[in-house]
Amino acid sequence: MLLHICCGPCAAATIPAWRERGADLLGFFYNPNIHPLLEYRRRLSGARDVAQITGLPLVEDADYDPQRWFADVGCAEGSRCARCIAQRLERAAKQAVDEGYEAFSTTLSVSPWQDQEAVRDGGERAARLLGVDFVYEDLRALYPGARRLSREWGIYRQKYCGCLVSEWERYRAT
Repeated sequence: MLLHICCGPCAAATIPAWRERGADLLGFFYNPNIHPLLEYRRRLSGARDVAQITGLPLVEDADYDPQRWFADVGCAEGSRCARCIAQRLERAAKQAVDEGYEAFSTTLSVSPWQDQEAVRDGGERAARLLGVDFVYEDLRALYPGARRLSREWGIYRQKYCGCLVSEWERYRAT
């Protein structure tokens, strides 16, 4: 199963959970939503670190194009997050097909901060579009373990979802 990886901390708990279920995994990093570039590089580095620690093969689509992300996803209130999730999961589904995998999933399912309905809907829509199975399981119960492992392993832990708007929302609330 191809596993879309949003960041190192979410991958830290998700990789062992899927392996315990018998999944043969290939990691895939694709997150053009992350802003600024330095943050993107930190998260990519965290994903690489977790992949190395867990022995997970990792494919990277390092096409960092925030201008295209803003054009595709925009900043509209409400559906922005669902569009962003759908964009990333569609790309993951395409990679699963390209790599010859029958299924894909995402580490987004471990985060209590992600819209799980949008994750499930975006994955299912991408699966139908590209003819590959989307395996969704609500793994939010693993989130405390993900935080613990990322601290133990020294993995970078971010403070916001990733996009410019989510960073602004983080500071606006204080």
